[in-house]
Amino acid sequence: MGDEESTSIGSNVAEQAAVVQDAVVLDAKGLRALAHPVRVQLVGLLRKHGPSTATRLAERLGVNSGTASYHLRQLGAAGFVEEDTERGNARERWWRSVHRTIWFSDPEAAEQEPEAALAYQQSVAALYTLRTQQALNGLQTMPRAWRHAFDLSDWALRLTPEETGALYRELAEVIGRYRRDAPETAASAPEGAERVAVMTHILPELDVPPTS
Repeated sequence: MGDEESTSIGSNVAEQAAVVQDAVVLDAKGLRALAHPVRVQLVGLLRKHGPSTATRLAERLGVNSGTASYHLRQLGAAGFVEEDTERGNARERWWRSVHRTIWFSDPEAAEQEPEAALAYQQSVAALYTLRTQQALNGLQTMPRAWRHAFDLSDWALRLTPEETGALYRELAEVIGRYRRDAPETAASAPEGAERVAVMTHILPELDVPPTS
């Protein structure tokens, strides 16, 4: 979101979060701070494009600069963004993201703030839907090689909770082998490399009746 939000949600990621640089695990306070779709998108934009101003971010989101400024200040108070003092001046404040990744892996935080947890998860899900639609809208004008690389797939599995946790860890391990994207590392990527979003969804469907 985000445009580009790099957020992982689930109860199986605490061990990965502990070793990822520039990562934060959401607590109850963090959930309350991010329980708004505009804030999730602001953090994502700062991660994707690097430091920016409220005015520029507002233009990308289609909101007024006052709204963007308010939410940036709230994110700053919660420790998710900070002023970029090297770029700012008396007339214009620049902001940057503090973390590259946000992990939602604390069941206690979700239980303490159930409404905020749901609002945060809904914001992230809506953001993923938006990003998928944006990619689809641009698919016909993409170079053929990228059109062929585009994929929307789903697989129905019948797993235990333990097997599902193992599946997540294996997927995270595979993704971790590849080059991560960041504004400051784009120049060193190989020729032809572009930003690719990999969004995983593990969705328990407990209302599906078992086969007889």
